[in-house]
Amino acid sequence: MADISTFMASQNKQKIKSMILRPFILLVIIPLVLFSFYQLVIASPRYQSQAKLIVKEPDSMSTLDPGLAMLSGFGVGSPASDTELIKAFIYSNDMLQYLETNFALIAHYTNRDYDIFSRLESDASVEDLTAYFEKHVNVIIDDKSQVVSVQVQAFQPDFAKTINQAIVDRAEWYINEIGHRLAEEQLAFVEQEFQLVDQKLRQAKKQLLGFQQRHNLLDPAAEGMAFQQITYGIEAQIVTKRTQLHLLRNSMSASAPLVIQSRSELESLEDQLSRQRVRLTQQREDDPSLPEDEQNLSVSQLLAKFGEYKIDMELALKSYTSSQVSLEKSRIEAYRQLKFLVTVESSTLAQDAKYPDVTYNIALFFVLNTLLFGIGRILLATVNELRR
Repeated sequence: MADISTFMASQNKQKIKSMILRPFILLVIIPLVLFSFYQLVIASPRYQSQAKLIVKEPDSMSTLDPGLAMLSGFGVGSPASDTELIKAFIYSNDMLQYLETNFALIAHYTNRDYDIFSRLESDASVEDLTAYFEKHVNVIIDDKSQVVSVQVQAFQPDFAKTINQAIVDRAEWYINEIGHRLAEEQLAFVEQEFQLVDQKLRQAKKQLLGFQQRHNLLDPAAEGMAFQQITYGIEAQIVTKRTQLHLLRNSMSASAPLVIQSRSELESLEDQLSRQRVRLTQQREDDPSLPEDEQNLSVSQLLAKFGEYKIDMELALKSYTSSQVSLEKSRIEAYRQLKFLVTVESSTLAQDAKYPDVTYNIALFFVLNTLLFGIGRILLATVNELRR
């Protein structure tokens, strides 16, 4: 009886082993063999070319005055945004169309000489082509150094290097084009505004000089001051002469020659003062050659009119100065926006195929397939247990 039970136990173990081994061989070993055969024999090798780039800006502190450099905002750029811009442009449809137009990118990736799983379908849509391109072109940005690594995979090492170099050249053109276009547009706008301000200043100068020439005024302010000084001098003489006349009347009669002479001089001074004041306030004779708003003006009105023209010119001069500063700042800003894409490492020419990584792919396939098989067995055993 013991021998029979031992025999039955051994039979059950063999059945269990066969129940386990058979699905394992069917679901794990056979797919592994097929996958290994594909990786070792069928899979087309892919070569990788790599280039490293970095965005550089002009050194403001060594080429400009420190005050202007700080005023224009040098040194506050964002290299991270530039590198992300490069990455976005490389993955853009514009880059894809450029490579297809100049290097027949689709013809290379859809070549039937390569295995069906690696190549691109000949009737692939634009979306499929974009996804395939993004899968075979890797753009990696180093967060610390901001170095951009561009990695291109192709079925031929020469073609991989050619595409990589084309991407680098096109990205460099793109960065330079953006900087130049922004700088030119901004500078053109500021120069246009500067021309308008310059015209206003010239017009204000022309009006001021024309006013002086029409009225024969060299310096109206100085002439007005001279008129006032003359008036003040006459008033002082009148005060002095009145004092003398008062003293003479206290000691002499009204008919005394000195009193009569002093009174005559006082009257003469008062008449001269009156004529001087009339000269400041009376309107000039009508001159048909003058503009309507400049006819029949007194000296004080001429001075006021001259002050208006002078204020207009001073305001225009201030605007001109401010606009000139803005123009210089714009030129500095245009210089600052000129960025350069520096090649840290030129496009490499691969000698060995980097993909597929046969050892890694087979090992990963085996591990994942084994895990899935184990999970499936556990789920199946659980279901069978629940049915009992």
